[in-house]
Amino acid sequence: MKQYLFAAGTGILLLPLILYGGLHFLRPPQTNQKQALFRGISYQRQVRSQPRPMIIHIVSIDLTAPGVKPLVTPGMPPEQGLETKARTTSAFLREFKVQVAINASYFQHFVENTPWDYYPHSNDPSYPLGEVISHGYRYSKPEPGWRVLCFMKNRAQMLDRDECPKGTIQGVAGSQILIEAGKPKAKNLEQRNDKPYPHVAVAIDQTGKKLWLIIVDGKQLLYSQGVTKKELANIAIALGADTALNFDGGGSTTLVVARNTGAKVLNAPIHTKIPMRERPVANHLGFYAESL
Repeated sequence: MKQYLFAAGTGILLLPLILYGGLHFLRPPQTNQKQALFRGISYQRQVRSQPRPMIIHIVSIDLTAPGVKPLVTPGMPPEQGLETKARTTSAFLREFKVQVAINASYFQHFVENTPWDYYPHSNDPSYPLGEVISHGYRYSKPEPGWRVLCFMKNRAQMLDRDECPKGTIQGVAGSQILIEAGKPKAKNLEQRNDKPYPHVAVAIDQTGKKLWLIIVDGKQLLYSQGVTKKELANIAIALGADTALNFDGGGSTTLVVARNTGAKVLNAPIHTKIPMRERPVANHLGFYAESL
C-alpha cells in the first residue's frame, strides 16, 4: 500500500512536468517548408542554426489576387466605453472567417506574472496603441511615435507618421519602420537593447501590391531563440521588400491559418512561457482568400 501511495504521489507531482514537456512536441518541426495556402497566398518556413537557432515563418500575399481582402479586428460600439475585447488569434480567425491571421497592435494594459495570473484574458477590455481602422471606422486614435500600415483597394502603404490618409479601409499601427526604400532604417535599429526576441513584422513591395507577414519564434532554447530588429530588417530586405513595420512580438507572436478542421497555428507561441499557448491580444490583421 505504501509503495502504491508513493507511486501515485510521484505521478501526481510529475504530471505537470510531463504535460509541459509534451507541449514541446506540438511545435512545428524544425524543417524547411514551402506551401501554397490559398489563391494568392503562400507560406514558407525557414529553419536556421546561425547565429543561433531560429525558425522564421513567411506568408506571401498578392493583394491583387481575386478574393484577397484584409481585415483588422473591428472595434466595439463607442457607447460601450472600450475599444476592443481581447481574443486569441485563432478565435479572431474563427469568428470573422478569415483564412490567415496574425496578432497586430501593441496594447494596454498587459500583465504576465504566472500561467494563471495575467491580463488580458479572452473577452477582457483591451486598448490598442496607435491608430486602428476597421471597415473605414477609426476606433483607436493616432498617437505620436506609432507608425501605420494602411489598406486602400488592392493596395497597402506604410507611412512614417502616425495617421493613415483619408479613404483608408483597414489600418493598424506598429512601432518602428524597419526598412524604408529597401534599406534599413538605421535610426530605428541602433538600440542597445536590440536582443534576440520573438518578432512579428509586415512588409510590402514598392508597388504596395505584394505583402509579407514575417513571424519569428523566440524565447525557446535549442528550438528558436528569436531575432534582433536588425536581423528582422534584413529578412524583409532579402524578400524584396521596400518597407517593413514592426508589430507586437514576444508572447503575442502568433500565425494562424484556416483548415477544414478549424484554426491551425503555424508557429510556436510562448504565452506565459508555455509552448503553443496563444495570448489574448487587442487586435489582429487577417486576410480573406479563395481556396486553391
